[in-house]
Amino acid sequence: MFMGEYAHSIDSKGRLIMPARFREQLGSEFVVTKGLDDCLFVYSPEEWQEIEKAFRQIPLTTRDARKFARFFFAGAASVELDKQGRVLLPAVLRDFAGLTKDVVLVGVLNRIEIWDKARWEDGSSYDDMDEIAEHMAQLGLAL
Repeated sequence: MFMGEYAHSIDSKGRLIMPARFREQLGSEFVVTKGLDDCLFVYSPEEWQEIEKAFRQIPLTTRDARKFARFFFAGAASVELDKQGRVLLPAVLRDFAGLTKDVVLVGVLNRIEIWDKARWEDGSSYDDMDEIAEHMAQLGLAL
């Protein structure tokens, strides 16, 4: 399980240091893809295989399923850590998420999200958590 929040920088070549705690769980090779809310999603190889299995069960006759699969899989890249614990984020993914220099890596259960730092700070207001918690309870999540 991924959890925690880490601030890092992307260098001029598009490389990002992956936090040591995340590297331990991800291994040396993993998948980065377009995420929701204008961030990137990072998955371990095992989790990525589970996602692939789930998508294979969805009928291609569903327009939304085809469109989401294109978004999610066409943007995906298998990446490797270098000896310094850095990963090269493909330019197309950096552009999608608006990543230039300062980023925040956030552990969210089965994935890591990579956010532009300013966008993360703008969207991290939790004034509506009581209302959201009620909706989560309706989905079966009781804290």
